[in-house]
Amino acid sequence: MNRKIIHIDADCFYAAIEMRDNPEFRNRPIAVGGDATRRGVISTCNYEARKYGVHSAMASSQALIQCPHLLIVPHHFEKYRDASMVMREIFHDYTDLVEPLSLDEAYLDVTDSDRCQGSATLMAKEIRQRIERALAITVSAGVAPNKFLAKVASDWQKPNGMTVISPAEVDGFVAALPVAKISGVGKVTASKMRQVGIITCGDLRALSQAELGEVFGSFGPRLYDLCRGIDLRQVKTYRRRKSLSVEHTYAEDLSDLDACLARLPDLFDEMLERLDNHIKKYPEEGFEVAKAFVKIKFADFTSTTLERVDTQARLGDYRRLMQQAFVRGDDKPVRLLGVGVRFAEPQAESEGQVKEEDNIFAQLEFALAENDQKLEK
Repeated sequence: MNRKIIHIDADCFYAAIEMRDNPEFRNRPIAVGGDATRRGVISTCNYEARKYGVHSAMASSQALIQCPHLLIVPHHFEKYRDASMVMREIFHDYTDLVEPLSLDEAYLDVTDSDRCQGSATLMAKEIRQRIERALAITVSAGVAPNKFLAKVASDWQKPNGMTVISPAEVDGFVAALPVAKISGVGKVTASKMRQVGIITCGDLRALSQAELGEVFGSFGPRLYDLCRGIDLRQVKTYRRRKSLSVEHTYAEDLSDLDACLARLPDLFDEMLERLDNHIKKYPEEGFEVAKAFVKIKFADFTSTTLERVDTQARLGDYRRLMQQAFVRGDDKPVRLLGVGVRFAEPQAESEGQVKEEDNIFAQLEFALAENDQKLEK
């Protein structure tokens, strides 16, 4: 039986709330983020700002260079949480199977819902209308037989759009879908795929499951399914945390490794406190630390993350990781430090990670060449 999955994603959520509450912000480029004079970072921006190349995770100072008349407003998280709760109450009018991904984004499994005569399309349309009436913001929606396609569909006609992919349309839609739309295929991987002739999911289908597994490891079988529009993941009402971290952007650059190491104990203590609180909050989950990691962002905005497996996440582990990570910056000053842990997964459910090493693309070229030879025969 085909499932009916809806993915709802608010359009520039934080910025939309600010524009709603401040009509003078409308029709001008605005962003929500930290103060540029205090090394702030953009959380989100409206579509007017995006025309100038402003985007989330960009330094506020860089955003102002891209768009000198950009208005950067501070966060008002209480307002965002309140709006999120209204959205979730609306979702639960249609199904109990709601999987929040963030404050402004969620999956809904409405397969067994009898609302709107059981039509997922009508439900999505009604949800969008109700949210706009209740909150005066817009959301985009995707309707499809699985989570992968529903998420792709919600982004297809943003902002304030809705895309429906029926079961009969899945094969043709996915065949033409760019591989960059697959979660886990980043810009670097997509670029290297293009170099060997893989642009769409249809192109990716030329490789067998065994060949994809050889090239992409544990992510191979997942790629094999996704490029065919297959995604068997269930909508989960609870998402188990995979990692926990703390990070801090400093008002002045840390000039050398010693300055970074001097900040490490405070970061470490803050992370331990958060970790302890989280484990106490969810004791039934049996969280087990599998990796420790550090993140460094240098003064030129390049960054690196280094992790270590089989660790108890002790201060000494982080000290060694930070020493090794700092070397990658060629002695550049540091603007941000972060430390964290990754948790062991309770079962083999990970979607895997696409490796970026050049040698896997050499394998990919070889696999494609072999496939071409088979077709010629």
